[in-house]
Amino acid sequence: MNSGKAPASHNVTSSSVFGAPCWVSLTTRDLEAAQEFYHAVLGWDWRVGKLGDQYRFASVNGVPVAGVSAVEAIGQTGVAWTPFFAASSANETVARSQERGGTTAVGPLSFPPGRAALVADREGAVFGIWEGELVSDWEDWRRAAPVFVELYTRDAFDAAIFYAEVLGWASAASGCCEVHYEDEGVVLRSQGDVVARIHSGAVESAPDPEVRPHWQIHFTVADVDACAQAALAHGGSVLWGTGGAREAILCDPDGAHFVVNAAS
Repeated sequence: MNSGKAPASHNVTSSSVFGAPCWVSLTTRDLEAAQEFYHAVLGWDWRVGKLGDQYRFASVNGVPVAGVSAVEAIGQTGVAWTPFFAASSANETVARSQERGGTTAVGPLSFPPGRAALVADREGAVFGIWEGELVSDWEDWRRAAPVFVELYTRDAFDAAIFYAEVLGWASAASGCCEVHYEDEGVVLRSQGDVVARIHSGAVESAPDPEVRPHWQIHFTVADVDACAQAALAHGGSVLWGTGGAREAILCDPDGAHFVVNAAS
């Protein structure tokens, strides 16, 4: 996951923010079309890094903020946005997931300067694991393109237990993510920032069998309506939220969903 940018002098690694989302990546069937679409909608610039032509890095003001790969490049056939969570050890994290009913789709594989894996929780929601040097300094990444991720699942309480055990949330280790129950859902904070949420409906309600568990990526933008209009103009669609809404669910031309939220 090296963008080609010179590493930060302090070499920030996944161990410093373990358990927190540290990267987001899109798989697509058309890299060029994806680059054009996200440049128009989110203003991202693109570059090819050391992973080769099948993986591109998006940047904001020179800071790498997201990646996009051809679907065949990492063994994943689905078109989707995927969050990657920082881990001190990819092998140990994948093993903990498997012990708790999760499945492994890809890896862990070496992507110097680190290792990555694609896994699914026991309800089928896909997420990534990253061990090693971060593509961007975590603080720079958070400032350049504020993002949080949200899990929609059948049972938020059960999901929170799974991820806490796999990723080390709310453990005794210094610097781990904090878990809170707010507004009938689970909120994950890292260094004070809300970085993830888990939803499944009211806490006292039974698990909803109609929910297809999945992680959704939220990007903070200056103008939600402008992003929605740009998406429509460049072959995408608006699934929800127009006319002054502070949030909109958009779909790119290849079918990947993501959310834009108005900056507060």
